[in-house]
Amino acid sequence: MKEWYEELFENYAETYDSEEFTKGTIGECDFIEKEINYDKTVKILDVGCGTGRHAIELSNRGYIVTGIDLSETQLARARQKAESHNLKIDFQKQDARNLPFIDEFDVAIMLCEGGFPLMETDEMNYEILKCVTKSLRDHGKIIFTTLNGLFPIFHSVKDFFAAEKRDGGATYKDNTFNLMTFRDHNITEFVDDFGNKKSLNCDERYYIPSEITWLLKSLDFNSIEIFGAKLGAFSRNDTLTTEDFEMLVIAEK
Repeated sequence: MKEWYEELFENYAETYDSEEFTKGTIGECDFIEKEINYDKTVKILDVGCGTGRHAIELSNRGYIVTGIDLSETQLARARQKAESHNLKIDFQKQDARNLPFIDEFDVAIMLCEGGFPLMETDEMNYEILKCVTKSLRDHGKIIFTTLNGLFPIFHSVKDFFAAEKRDGGATYKDNTFNLMTFRDHNITEFVDDFGNKKSLNCDERYYIPSEITWLLKSLDFNSIEIFGAKLGAFSRNDTLTTEDFEMLVIAEK
């Protein structure tokens, strides 16, 4: 039986590209470029690359990018888009909990909940971090966003999604946030690329900053910094607060 995140991204590629949360690609890639000092020699791993929006934009700017994802339909869309831009990008179907790479990349990006923190157990989420870490060379850097556990302590996740709803996009209902596990259970409803209406029972893990810091320290990252994540406008000037739905994590080995 497929997990909810596997079903969600099956035949959802074109619809995914029209979702509001995909509109920040240019600004997010501007930030990544700055973080890697505009060095075109670095090798970048895009974990949970989806339809390839970050990989394609970075490749178009001259960077070497490998994109991995669990969804074949998302990858098919990514390859199609890359071809239309005359770009050669290595898109691979891989499970981020079991990556084959060792010391191959200088930078790993994992944006818009690319795998982490969607897994059904905390141990599986940690496996993603472990595998990505092993993929990085010495002094490698990971840049990722994840759900901010400080937000649901002070706010209703259900109200947040209701306020963020856009016509034609996925809807989220019956949210129940569990303070013991920091998991939000909800029913996500959407229409796939073939016009089929789908309803999935979803389960996402929110993390507080100290948890992320501890997880990364256990993987021997030396520098760990956490900021607020603004769609399309990542910045080191954004101190993480309880108002941020997502956090931006930057860590270096």
